[in-house]
Amino acid sequence: MFNYRVFFWFITCALFFSACNTNTSISQTNSKTINSMIDNTENLSKEQKTDTAIFAAGCFWCVEGQFKHLDGVQSVKSGYIGGTVPNPTYEQVCTGTTGHAEAVRVIYDADKITYDQLLAAFFVSHDPTKLNRQGNDIGTQYRSAVFPLNDTQKEKAQYYISQLNLEKVYTAPIVTSIEPLSTFYDAEAYHDNYFELNPQNSYCQLVVKPKIEKFKKVFADKLKQ
Repeated sequence: MFNYRVFFWFITCALFFSACNTNTSISQTNSKTINSMIDNTENLSKEQKTDTAIFAAGCFWCVEGQFKHLDGVQSVKSGYIGGTVPNPTYEQVCTGTTGHAEAVRVIYDADKITYDQLLAAFFVSHDPTKLNRQGNDIGTQYRSAVFPLNDTQKEKAQYYISQLNLEKVYTAPIVTSIEPLSTFYDAEAYHDNYFELNPQNSYCQLVVKPKIEKFKKVFADKLKQ
């Protein structure tokens, strides 16, 4: 299991790693707060830039509900990626036979938030040590995966995973896969803002809501006003 002491240690160290190159050794970070590490992750370009990131971290209702609260995230779209069936439906993906993962496409303003920070949020948003499973959601469609859009994103994801495993931040190895970019199929419209539109849904109450509340506590100073 992933206890809170390790949870906050991970946030601090993971954000620190993003400010270093792969040849830089780990320095003492205990005196740093989570928010100061986020602020110093990397120097942002003065020229505004919109970029895209794609992550799979279990049920996309949960992931969308978390990422959309981060300042700098302009939009989060649920969808399907990594499979073999063209234009899959939700019902097809849920069978686990199409090869797709439930994922989110995050459009963000790189002047306000970086890919490193989104990676840190990704590893907080779910348990990356569970193979094809998040809670009671079981199947390859719920796998933990990163779909880099370029070599830089791929290298950053590889570095995070290697360092987190090296430091044994989790009690089990990270099983997050780094998969080739393929067609991202938008999920059906009724999945958009699912938690906000269906707050009384039992799954939302028992699974989505607690995850969002925990996520917002960790990134309290990085949320949209």
